[in-house]
Amino acid sequence: MFLLAGVLWAQQEKPKPAEPVEPPEEDESLKEKEYAFNPIQAQKEFTVGNFYFKKGSYKAAALRYEEAVKWNPGFADAYLKLAAAKEKQGLKPEAREAYKAFLENAPDDKRAPEIRKKLSAAKP
Repeated sequence: MFLLAGVLWAQQEKPKPAEPVEPPEEDESLKEKEYAFNPIQAQKEFTVGNFYFKKGSYKAAALRYEEAVKWNPGFADAYLKLAAAKEKQGLKPEAREAYKAFLENAPDDKRAPEIRKKLSAAKP
C-alpha cells in the first residue's frame, strides 16, 4: 500500500516555476485607422448601417455611416442617412452637420431642396 502511494506521489506533477508573462500585444482596435478612398468598403459600411437603421439601432447605424464617409468622403447618401440616424438619437447639431455635408456633396440632388428647407426651418 505504501509503495503504491509512493509511486502515485512521485508521478504527480511538480509545480512548475511561473513562466514569465509576455506583455499583451497592442490591441488592433485601439489603433487609429488610416482611411484611403475605398468606395467598395464605404458601400459595405453603408449597407450594414441600413441594416441597423431598419432594426432601430440608430447609434450603431450612425457609426457605420460615419465609417462609410471616412472611406468615401463624397458619399452623399451616407451623409443623408447619417443625418437621419443622428436625428433619431436627438442629436440635432450633428444631424445639421451631416445634412450640410450632404448638400455640399450633392447640391443638385432631387432631395436637396427638401433638406435646405429643413435646415432653414430649424435655425435657432
